[in-house]
Amino acid sequence: MHVPDGFINAPVSAATGAVAAAAVAVSLRGARRELAGAAQGSGTGAERTAPLAGLVAAFIFAVQMLNFPVAAGTSGHLLGGALAAILVGPYTGVLCVSVVLLMQGVLFADGGLTALGVNITDMAIVTTVVAYALFRGLVKVLPRRRRSITVASFVAALVSVPAAAMAFTALYALGGTADVPIGKVFAAMVGVHVLIGIGEAAITALTVGAVIAVRPDLVYGARGLTTPLELRTSPLAAPDGEPAAAPATVPAAASAAASAAAPRRSVRRVWLAGLAAALVCAGGLSYYASASPDGLEKVAQDQGIDAKAKDHAAKDSPLADYSVKDITDPRLAGGLAGVIGVGATLAAGTGVFVVLRRRRSAGAGEAAAPAAERPTPEQV
Repeated sequence: MHVPDGFINAPVSAATGAVAAAAVAVSLRGARRELAGAAQGSGTGAERTAPLAGLVAAFIFAVQMLNFPVAAGTSGHLLGGALAAILVGPYTGVLCVSVVLLMQGVLFADGGLTALGVNITDMAIVTTVVAYALFRGLVKVLPRRRRSITVASFVAALVSVPAAAMAFTALYALGGTADVPIGKVFAAMVGVHVLIGIGEAAITALTVGAVIAVRPDLVYGARGLTTPLELRTSPLAAPDGEPAAAPATVPAAASAAASAAAPRRSVRRVWLAGLAAALVCAGGLSYYASASPDGLEKVAQDQGIDAKAKDHAAKDSPLADYSVKDITDPRLAGGLAGVIGVGATLAAGTGVFVVLRRRRSAGAGEAAAPAAERPTPEQV
C-alpha cells in the first residue's frame, strides 16, 4: 500500500499533502488529551504514556516488515491503523502510523517522498478513522466483556484495509498518471486487499487480546470496561475473634492510590516485552517474510499503474530496501536494518509524544496558576 513517486500527479499529491498536514495538526491536539486521559485511566504516570505510544509506533514498523502470502505471487503486510487506534486512541494512532511512514520513506526508500501525503492520508488517516468508528460502534452493541474488544478489533481491522484500497482508487481516479480503466483498478485493489485484511485482522486481534490479558487498563479502546480495584477488610481480621458482620470498603482515596500503585510496577515489563517482540520481528522473523510483491505492487504490475513510476529520492540510502549497505550477508543486513528501524521509530515516536505530554502538562499548570493566585474573600 506504500505509494511510490510518480503514481499520482503533482496537484493531487499536493492536495493530499495539505489534507495530511491538517490531519496531523488536529491529531497533535487530540493526542494530548488522549495521552493525559490514558495516564489517569490506567493509573500510569503521565511520563510513562509517551514511551508506550512510541512503542506502538515501533511495533507497527516491525510487524510491517513481515510480509505474508495472500494469493499466488502476492503478499501483504500490516497497515496498523486499527491496531494503533485501539491501543492508544485515534488521534495518537494517526501520529503513530505517520511517524512509521516518515521513517520508512526517509530511511528505507519505502513509499515516495512526494507521495508522503498520499500515504499518510491513505494508510494513517483512512484506516484509523474507519477502524475506530467501526470499533466503537461494535463495542456499544456487543456484551461488555473483554472478548468483545478482541472481536471488535478483528472486524474493524478487516474492514480498514479494503477501505484504504478504495481510498487509493479514488485518489488514482483523480490524479493517476497512467491511463488505466478505474474499474479494473478498483476490482483488483479491493479484491486483493480483502485477503490482506484477514491477515491484518488476525494480527490486530491477537495483539490487542494479548495486551488485554495482561494490562487491560493500557488499551485505550477498552477504557470503561475494567473494574476498579476494591479493597475490603477480611472477616478473619476482627479483633474479638468473631467474623465481621459485613466487609468494609476501603475509602475511595486509598483504593485509588492502591490501584494506581499496582500498574506502575508492571508498565516497564509490558514496555520491555513489547520492545523485545518488535526487535524479534524486525531483526529475525523479517528474514522469513514473503518476497512476493505486496498488494499495490502486484496490481501496479498487472494493470500498468507503474508505467510512470519514478525512482525514489533516497534509493541510495544506506538502509534502502530494508538492508544495510555493504553487508553481504542478507540475513545480517536485513536484521540489522530492522533493528535500526525499530530504534529510530521508537526514538522519533517517543520524542513526539513526550513533547506533547510536556506541553499538555505546562498548559494545565498555566491554567491552574491564575486561579491559585486569586485572593480569597478573607484576604480581600
